Amino acid sequence: MMSKVKISQVRSTIGRPEVQKRTIKALGLGKINKSVEVELTPQVNGMINKVNHLVSVTEI
Repeated sequence: MMSKVKISQVRSTIGRPEVQKRTIKALGLGKINKSVEVELTPQVNGMINKVNHLVSVTEI
């Protein structure tokens, strides 16, 4: 079983490249302080790495 993580958006996507905005949307975020709980798959891990300056991640 994969571990679960809580991803919270902590910074705005204003002025960021379109790719980063789409990655935030794909993670289920979009507003500051919004959080989602997801399984930590290699795909999700890659998305987190691309926008790690905009989100905070905690293991559940």
